[in-house]
Amino acid sequence: MPPATLGSSAKPLSGRYLSFSEREEIALLRAQGCTVQDVAHRLERAASTISRELRRNAATRSGSLEYRATTAQWHAERAARRPKRAKLALNATLRTYVQERLAGVVVAPSGTKVPGPGAA
Repeated sequence: MPPATLGSSAKPLSGRYLSFSEREEIALLRAQGCTVQDVAHRLERAASTISRELRRNAATRSGSLEYRATTAQWHAERAARRPKRAKLALNATLRTYVQERLAGVVVAPSGTKVPGPGAA
């Protein structure tokens, strides 16, 4: 039995993400020599969505940027995995900045501390 994401009736919960069938269609149309705009028109998606998909999820092992639907689906599923590390956990500078702002510490460009707005 194929995974649920590969089934013919598998659709994303919203139209926000490309489905596997849309990725297959992109691969077929690109193999036929269609432009990004042609593919976008056929799938009723923005050309930027198709362009971004081709750039992010192309198979690069062969040395060329060949687009394959199965590889693209794998890349998309891997990128969507949870749990992801939070940005504040990964970036100490950002974490310090946010903590200072939450504590009401605001520093002017000159480096002097300025009283921040009061909490309501």
